[in-house]
Amino acid sequence: MTDSDGGSPLRGGAAEPRSSATDSGGSADDPVLAEPTGPERPEPAPGVPATPAAAAAVFGTRLSLAEEFVTILADTGISHGLIGPREAPRLWDRHVLNCGLVHHVIPVGRPGQRVIDIGSGAGLPGLVLAIARPDLEVHLVEPLARRTGWLSGVTARLELENVVIHTARAESMWDRISAPWVTARAVSGILQLAHWTLPLLEPRGSLLALKGSRAGEELREHRAALTRLGVVDAGVEVIGAGLAPEPTIVLRVTIGESIDRRRFRIQTPSSAGSARRRADRPKGGRGTGSASRTRGRRTT
Repeated sequence: MTDSDGGSPLRGGAAEPRSSATDSGGSADDPVLAEPTGPERPEPAPGVPATPAAAAAVFGTRLSLAEEFVTILADTGISHGLIGPREAPRLWDRHVLNCGLVHHVIPVGRPGQRVIDIGSGAGLPGLVLAIARPDLEVHLVEPLARRTGWLSGVTARLELENVVIHTARAESMWDRISAPWVTARAVSGILQLAHWTLPLLEPRGSLLALKGSRAGEELREHRAALTRLGVVDAGVEVIGAGLAPEPTIVLRVTIGESIDRRRFRIQTPSSAGSARRRADRPKGGRGTGSASRTRGRRTT
């Protein structure tokens, strides 16, 4: 396990801005990553921030989907309480670009490579990853039914066929699904997040936690405890410096070939993401822990 001061990356040198398709392991001819061409885009609707130039480098030919998602966030995302009204002018820079840059960390591999997003809320970063990378199969795990209902509607409107939605706690999914990648943003501290998510990882899998400027300090504080949980490598990576107004800081935590499941137990309150959303629950209401699955516009 490695460490760093000052938020600099921990994985063998300084992080480079991901400003082109070739930086992420693809080629300039990659139909997913290539920048779109064509006529100038129309002006955004009132209340929707203008699309920044960096968005084309992040989303390529999927830019129009990303723009539609920003429009949804500025509308029902705010009215449903998923995004604060004051965040509307910063939807691109602080939220959608911040999440979209994460896809550069996940190498382009076989189609259907699985990602589990914990505490999905407004689809940040899960839906953004599904938009940027149609080769990924993205599972959104969110304990609040009113939020998964909103996510299902957005997934249907954007016609995303690579999204599966679960109304569930993270721990309830431990024996039901696994993936080489787990993502989370603004859910919890890294140690609690590791307790919730490491059992979801496949051997040598990684948790990608989107963090702020204290990521390095947080890692130093908890690295010994993370090692005891089975973490074999961890580091802070800065993505998009010089490309996006606010570069993305990712705390990557990687497990070995296996973890000791006896070190993990369900705790109360137990749902990843619920700690920051308990105030949203009606009085007397609790998450059911049930899981619903939505792929594209089909619910089962």
